[in-house]
Amino acid sequence: MRSRVLCGIAAAAALLTATACSTTGGGSGSEAATGATGTASAGAFPVEVADCAGKKTTFAGPARRIVTSNGSALEMLLQLGAGDRVIGTGFPPGKGTLPAAVADQGAKVPVLGEMGIAKEKLLGSGADTYVDTFGSMDMMGGAGGGAPTEAEFAAAGIRHVYLLSTACTATAKGPRTDLAEVEQDIRRLGAVTGTGAKAEELTTAMESRVKAVTDALKDLPAERRPGYFFFDFDAGTKQPVALCGRQVANAVITLAGARNVFADCDSDFRPVSWEDVVAKNPDWIQLGVRDRGSEAENTKAYAEAEAFLREFPATRALPAVQQGHFLRIGSEVTTIAGTRNADTVQRIAATVHPDLVRNGS
Repeated sequence: MRSRVLCGIAAAAALLTATACSTTGGGSGSEAATGATGTASAGAFPVEVADCAGKKTTFAGPARRIVTSNGSALEMLLQLGAGDRVIGTGFPPGKGTLPAAVADQGAKVPVLGEMGIAKEKLLGSGADTYVDTFGSMDMMGGAGGGAPTEAEFAAAGIRHVYLLSTACTATAKGPRTDLAEVEQDIRRLGAVTGTGAKAEELTTAMESRVKAVTDALKDLPAERRPGYFFFDFDAGTKQPVALCGRQVANAVITLAGARNVFADCDSDFRPVSWEDVVAKNPDWIQLGVRDRGSEAENTKAYAEAEAFLREFPATRALPAVQQGHFLRIGSEVTTIAGTRNADTVQRIAATVHPDLVRNGS
């Protein structure tokens, strides 16, 4: 199944992400937050953006012909109103994955690779900008001879930029506990596409939704933060894949007033054993499945994930399983950087702290 393959790739990506990221996030609209110089919110150029190692790329004018490495960057660009400039993508979002408001436009973006984009196809795409979610990963498909070098990008006239929230995890200092880097990525893309005003609108809305939750939970003592396990059902059930502290979802879980039981594993994702999961004894389990494209298919997938946990000898005796402490929230809105991370914070908080947070409030 394609969704399982993609999820397995996402887990593998954790081991192959790019090197050092010197950005830290920061205040709204600041250079520290955007990783860009110039008055980006006003659409002024030139604009400079830094990669994970701090190397800067200059945009004398807005990006016009963009290729994205996967659906995460594509979704951000669509929401920024720059979707008409995306001429191709790898790892295309599955049916039903994109928000309804941009789904039709997203479906029209040419697919340059069902997984990674072959090197020669990327270099010959006519793009002036390549937005890379994971950084220097050798996942360009077998035909293209690996990922292009920076010199090859330059020779093809392609500016190579990154989503720092996912490309810089290899040297992140400790677990991620906020969405500052996700907001930073949205502002960076706004800067290079001249849609800075829309980027501020999107990030301000995210901040408002998250603040409503964190304000409601501000007096929550540590002992009331329930243990939380993200069950990556699409990664397979033979060996569970732990969602670790460096992954964006760790911030989502933390902001929602829960405690990721695998926050201390120093990675994005890491294979663990079912014995490890049982030892953590989570209070709540998120049934992390990828969108199947319809409500009926999603309901079926959640039911399959729950049934596995209820029937599997290692997990069926867990109190969370016996009490039915399951959350049916999709993988994409939890583990992939984007504006919908803020919605997931609210949904998780409303489930595990219904006395303090209401969903949709």
